[in-house]
Amino acid sequence: MAEAFLKEICGDYFEPHSAGLEPGKLNPLAVEAMREIGIDISHKQTQSVFDVFKSGELFAYVITVCDESSADRCPIFAGVTKRLHWSFPDPAALTGTAEERLAGTCKIRDQIRARLEMWCDEICPVEAGAVDSL
Repeated sequence: MAEAFLKEICGDYFEPHSAGLEPGKLNPLAVEAMREIGIDISHKQTQSVFDVFKSGELFAYVITVCDESSADRCPIFAGVTKRLHWSFPDPAALTGTAEERLAGTCKIRDQIRARLEMWCDEICPVEAGAVDSL
């Protein structure tokens, strides 16, 4: 969800990549929650953080969204200028009925979007200045 929002909000400044500690199948509740607001992530493939790390690509920012119980396992990337950690609950860990889990996923989705909007409001003008000065 965070990757899709970053592409939407300030994709002109960043090329986001999403990866998980234990990638598997895309969470159908996340797909549905995003579909409800007009964003289709159903085509996305999950990937491992280790695979992204092995690519050797350097990142200006790494934003980890692990919940606090998993924060000690969040990856560290070499050469990173800024590492940010924003703790959000894992939608896959939600319990209850399908409707309750979808509602919880939508709440997390909205929290992620709000945090990214706030961050992009701060950082995208700075990045634009850096690009403009080249």
